[in-house]
Amino acid sequence: MNLFRLGLAYIRAKRAMAIRSRRKLEERQLRLLRRHFRFVLEHSPFYRRRFQEAMKGWDSPELTWERLQTLPLMDKETMMSHFDELNTAGIRKEEAFRLAWRAEETRDFTPQIGDVTVGLSSGTSNNRGLFLVSKEERERWAGTVLAKLLPGGVTRRESVAFFLRANSNLYTSVRQRRLTFAYYDLLEDLSAHVERLNRQRPTILVAPPAVLSFLSEEKERGRLNIAPVKVISVADVLDDRDRQKIEEQFGKPVHQIYQCTEGFLAATCSHGTLHLNEDIVHIEREWIDRESGRFVPIITDFCRRTQPIIRYRLNDILVLSDKPCPCGSAMTAIDRVEGRCDDILYLKDAGNGQYRAVFPDFIRRAMWQAGDEILHYQVVQQAPDRIVVAFEERSGMDRRRMEEAIRSAFAQLFRRLKVEAATIRFAPYRHPPADRKLRRVKRIWSP
Repeated sequence: MNLFRLGLAYIRAKRAMAIRSRRKLEERQLRLLRRHFRFVLEHSPFYRRRFQEAMKGWDSPELTWERLQTLPLMDKETMMSHFDELNTAGIRKEEAFRLAWRAEETRDFTPQIGDVTVGLSSGTSNNRGLFLVSKEERERWAGTVLAKLLPGGVTRRESVAFFLRANSNLYTSVRQRRLTFAYYDLLEDLSAHVERLNRQRPTILVAPPAVLSFLSEEKERGRLNIAPVKVISVADVLDDRDRQKIEEQFGKPVHQIYQCTEGFLAATCSHGTLHLNEDIVHIEREWIDRESGRFVPIITDFCRRTQPIIRYRLNDILVLSDKPCPCGSAMTAIDRVEGRCDDILYLKDAGNGQYRAVFPDFIRRAMWQAGDEILHYQVVQQAPDRIVVAFEERSGMDRRRMEEAIRSAFAQLFRRLKVEAATIRFAPYRHPPADRKLRRVKRIWSP
């Protein structure tokens, strides 16, 4: 571990977090983007060839904001199809997949290719992506994470418990003398982790919302006796009802990290506001609905050189905050990460019969309206006029009465949105495997 590099990244992140001028932040971004773009053109054959057409009219290879937007978009399929030529470490996709799958099977995530960490994204088994991170990138990432997430800075001792589908050198790289880490494998029985947590007594707890909800229930029953100073939700959408339950039991606000294979994209500040990490990434907005502030992020990460990410279109829905954060940061404030584009339902307008988007947040609020007796649920649109609701109610509750409450809540939603009513059917709720993302709302047909 190069402590100088980690410390430098920590200091730079702290300085960037203190920027209050949007103009100064964008000037800094453009300077870093230009340097990164020159490196990528020189070292990535794929990007050099891919950008050739867009750059034909340029009088110099110097990047500008306008020129950036003319470059072609990237997605997971394109990245994986050209993996060998895209990465700058000369790593072949077949070799990387072989190492990553072996790590998944053995649960030993320490092997590397040279000094490069290889990992798998948490997509479905047929759509897993690869990520590559060099030693230098791990150290810079670690410094940035410490700057944004440690409640008392680097001078206070912290014990971190983190629950993830897979461990990685990326996460363990932040371990220092005053900072101890304990990895909890989501593939193991969650109940077995409770006693280990009681022994560790972490000061920082990091886990997906479903795990935090489970731990809050264990705390309510008196089986979990920990009092972390910071609770951080990762990996999945944080439901407002889950947030409330977690905060009630732990007595702390729930912070968030928005990170995916494509980068460390956002983190909450001391006020609990989610800010885009615009000190290390540039995020363009592909608007879904300007009025409500919903957009799809297009990511350009100007810190990752091993696996460059330039104009990568995610499938997520972000919602801009409609008010400034009291922290005063110039970095964009996000109200929430609402879900994926695949989570948007489409129903016919009652007036003209055209399909209209029904955002996941509307569906979640309809389920909240149906009552606190619903413990777990998933809403799936299977056809233009058919929605299946799988739910689990509290013990002793009348399920038929709960079904009527859900039907009533959806009927009110359909009327308010002025869309044609869909048929609501019900099914038993099946808990997803702990290592899979929890998607409470999704659509499995295309309009």
